[in-house]
Amino acid sequence: MNTLLQTIRDFSHPIEPLPTGIEIRLQPIDGIETVLFDIYGTLLISGSGDVGTAAAVDSSEALTQALIVSGFDGDCERTGELGPALLKAEIEQWHQTARENGIEFPEVEISRVWKKIIEKFQTLELLKPDEDPQKIMQLAVEYECRINPVWPMPGAQETIEFLKARGLRLGIVSNAQFYTPIILEVLFGRPVEAMGFDPALCVWSYKELRAKPDSKLFQKLETEIDLSKTLYVGNDMLNDIWTATQAGCQAVLFAGDRRSLRLREHDKRCKHLVPTAIVDDLRQITEMV
Repeated sequence: MNTLLQTIRDFSHPIEPLPTGIEIRLQPIDGIETVLFDIYGTLLISGSGDVGTAAAVDSSEALTQALIVSGFDGDCERTGELGPALLKAEIEQWHQTARENGIEFPEVEISRVWKKIIEKFQTLELLKPDEDPQKIMQLAVEYECRINPVWPMPGAQETIEFLKARGLRLGIVSNAQFYTPIILEVLFGRPVEAMGFDPALCVWSYKELRAKPDSKLFQKLETEIDLSKTLYVGNDMLNDIWTATQAGCQAVLFAGDRRSLRLREHDKRCKHLVPTAIVDDLRQITEMV
């Protein structure tokens, strides 16, 4: 774990959000007991606009370097050249299998995906046999950090602290991977729980093997909170606003960074969808609840 934390620290450098030009719309939101957040593009500025595997960024050089630093022996350069396409194909196969089993919006567990890919390259004798699971986790983090730099969104920590001080329960519903909570710990200086998020209200797609816009991620919280008294904050009109609304939440569109703002104007589910409010700075949420 310490090695993963250090890797994230080494790759973490300030990033500024890009203005969106979207007109904000603030209004009082009464009766809220719980606030749930998205991560990538909301609490975190994301260089790719999403969790790296979801953004499908191909980078042979990034993978070659990640393999070397993670301690894999063999032809890392050739593996790096072939790896991104194989990663994409493996994820697509995972998704297809899951859909056939009735999951409409599947999510992968990325360390299991990388394990299969490494095994294939070992079979091809491009990489030497290695059974160390820590190297797989290290590879996943090294690759993600290279293709998807992240940094805290301005006002994120202040907003979280304000809402916590107001006595509101805080949670997370996010498309994510095992390294996402670790990234939050590094960038915010303490574990997710210590930041103020209730572990019972944190739903991570990689654990559920379902991704937004699957409303079942929100339904998982029905025994913990009243969703009608819950506010969800996210940057994607489909994955965040539509999904949260379908689950019975009120929803605020965060339009603070052009990289990650997803208006989904051509999606029929979003065509007539109106968020409860629109903000371009997370601190504006504190003015409404």
